[in-house]
Amino acid sequence: MSQQYSAPFIAVEGPIGVGKTSLATKLAEEFHFHILKEIVDENPFLNKFYENIEEWSFQTEMFFLCNRYKQLEDTYDQHLSKGLAVVSDYHIFKNLLFAKQTLKADHFNKYERIYRILTNDLPRPNVIIHLHASLATLLERIEKRGRAMEKLIEPSYLQQLSEDYHQFIKDHKRVYPHIPVLSLNGDTMDFVNNEQDFQRIASMVKGLIKNENSFF
Repeated sequence: MSQQYSAPFIAVEGPIGVGKTSLATKLAEEFHFHILKEIVDENPFLNKFYENIEEWSFQTEMFFLCNRYKQLEDTYDQHLSKGLAVVSDYHIFKNLLFAKQTLKADHFNKYERIYRILTNDLPRPNVIIHLHASLATLLERIEKRGRAMEKLIEPSYLQQLSEDYHQFIKDHKRVYPHIPVLSLNGDTMDFVNNEQDFQRIASMVKGLIKNENSFF
């Protein structure tokens, strides 16, 4: 049973390079919500992971899981439990999604057991924004932001990740039909450089929260 709260908790999700952090940050500024950003650069295994996924995947995924567990616990205690809204640039489910791609079967079985124990009572988002884009767009954005370790990502890995996100969203809608999901095409919307695009998104998000939860 996840922890109960009445504040908006919006998770922005999608594959690497799609613009999760940019959109989450802009929404937090627009609505004056707390911003929760995933820890990426602090992961000491990440460079090694991109160089040799099979060798370093378990360490990498466990680091992310433990840090996100702590972040979400703190977010509940300091914000959600007090009725303060949060926008996050990740959903904890992504841990399983990435782990399924990178871990060997025996490691994944161990990992999944730990994941279920740790996340059983963590707060779950009550609005999800799913960002998606073509492989060409994702690769272009990864190149533009210039993180050396991300340039080692294989296009096939990124393509599979995108497909896994689409499948997760389908499954999530089936299992949690009461949680609104807003899917946005990053090929046709530029919420970073086009203020009109961003305001359209902000209006849709505001409408979802109003209709579903009466937070505003």
